[in-house]
Amino acid sequence: MDPLLLTRKPIESTQYHTGVVIPVYLAEGIDCSSGVALLEDTVRAYCAVLGDPGRICLSVDGAAYGADEAVEIADDCGTSVHVSEQNTGKLGAAQRGVRVLLAKSEVNYVAIVDQDGDHFANELLNLVRVAEHVCQRTDRGQVLVLGQRVSRHRPMGFLRGELEEVADRVLLDALAYRAAMTGRPLRLEYAACMGEFPDFHSGYKLFDRVTAERVFLDPPRQAGVSDTCYCRHAVEAVMVVEALEAGAYLGTVNRTTINEQPISTFGQYNLSQLVADKIIWPCKRLQVPLVFVEQWLANHAQRVLLHTLRPEGVQELQRIRQLVSAAYDPARQPDPLLQPLFL
Repeated sequence: MDPLLLTRKPIESTQYHTGVVIPVYLAEGIDCSSGVALLEDTVRAYCAVLGDPGRICLSVDGAAYGADEAVEIADDCGTSVHVSEQNTGKLGAAQRGVRVLLAKSEVNYVAIVDQDGDHFANELLNLVRVAEHVCQRTDRGQVLVLGQRVSRHRPMGFLRGELEEVADRVLLDALAYRAAMTGRPLRLEYAACMGEFPDFHSGYKLFDRVTAERVFLDPPRQAGVSDTCYCRHAVEAVMVVEALEAGAYLGTVNRTTINEQPISTFGQYNLSQLVADKIIWPCKRLQVPLVFVEQWLANHAQRVLLHTLRPEGVQELQRIRQLVSAAYDPARQPDPLLQPLFL
């Protein structure tokens, strides 16, 4: 190993060649004071890590959803800011922010981080270290680094943690299916995850410049799904799938999370549809037949502890299976969930 990967070089890459996009969305009709405070704290923390605050872009997803607050913070901190007139979802906000940063020739890496105070700036250096390590040892120099949570359940709660595990497991299956069908092996040697699957839906991601261009600036590949599915619900899957389809290596690094998320918009969503969409888009994009998707969902329903919560847990898993099947065939009704007799 090059000792500089643990000392000077990644520090310089972080300070002088890394940009950070923070998608901003402050919901209407609620007290957003905590959200604004966390956003400002997040921005100031990244300003302290990066050498130039101009390489931080606050990308506001709709003028009515935090524009005034973001502009005030940007003016005070010296960051870039982009305000979209329309609310299009996190993917659109990320795309617009990346476009702003890639106009700067010195930017070699772009990180996408959430505004919620749970994606710590001091850990960005380790994501860059992993990216430099991967790029040094591969011939393509393209990489996606996931900031991997040690636990999903503790910061997000039992239900969301269980359902995100299902989505992550199915995405790994879909990527493996795609690899087999295309003859391009799925490369996970730099994804040193302690569990059985990477944290694909983590909101802390780092891309090299070429991969960022392919993921965020290429024409969308919506695979026939709705705008809500593509731009809002499946956004993290879109970032992962398009990066890997573009030839990036996948890397992971453990990151810290707060034991309970300070704020979340999770409760505003239709839970079943949200999780189903995280599965529907990548499976359609990767051209996975329904028979495989239904079987993967049946397989993983037995792995998660949510299946032991009866009847509510089983009902939720079955609703998600029905929504996924209906996205392929509206008349389709999946079989009831089965289970083994013994542990």
